[in-house]
Amino acid sequence: MTGVRGPEVGLTGPDGLPDWLQPLAKAALTITPRQLSPFLPPPSGGRPSAVLVLFGEGADGPELLLLERASSLREHAGQPSFPGGGLDPEDGDPEGDGPLRAALREGQEETGLDPAGVRIFATLPRLYIPVSDFVVSPVLAWWREPSPVAPVDPAETARVFTVPVAELADRRSRGMAVHPSGYRGPCFEVAGTLVWGFTAGVIDRILHFAGWEQPWDHDREISLDHRA
Repeated sequence: MTGVRGPEVGLTGPDGLPDWLQPLAKAALTITPRQLSPFLPPPSGGRPSAVLVLFGEGADGPELLLLERASSLREHAGQPSFPGGGLDPEDGDPEGDGPLRAALREGQEETGLDPAGVRIFATLPRLYIPVSDFVVSPVLAWWREPSPVAPVDPAETARVFTVPVAELADRRSRGMAVHPSGYRGPCFEVAGTLVWGFTAGVIDRILHFAGWEQPWDHDREISLDHRA
């Protein structure tokens, strides 16, 4: 995959990344889809989309950018998530740089971040969200020059926030979300909210493959009875 508009769009190598991101950059080169999720894209169909998995450095060390979707949305209402969404025609080829452009565009549209300060360094294999029929490319990026962020459109985004990686890895933040539908998956109680579903699954695997994971109680269940 080659860049077309500068280093913030094309994939770049690990050189210049902070030391703590190097293990993730290297692991991303060999991670397979089934190492990330049992939900893989169908042979055909599904809406191409991308999410921006943006790491920065804050007052409490390495951190990850997340947002909380507005409660009025039809899909994933009120859920914490990565910035992201479906590819638009102007984003380009879903098999090429399209997901990179989409991740940056959605990040800017949802949080107001300046794409010029973002360096994309890897993409993870495409995954599938059955409930919304999205085929998602997680785009890994380094926030080399942080810019102010806040909800751009309150009808879409309720809030934008960062979570320290150390807090995500802390066993006290972790549990297994359990839904009456039978869903069961990792979750994180952080920043006054519960991160679960697709976003939590990707974070869980990133912590594991980057070597940031700490032992935690997989039997600690958190009910999703009152959530979408």
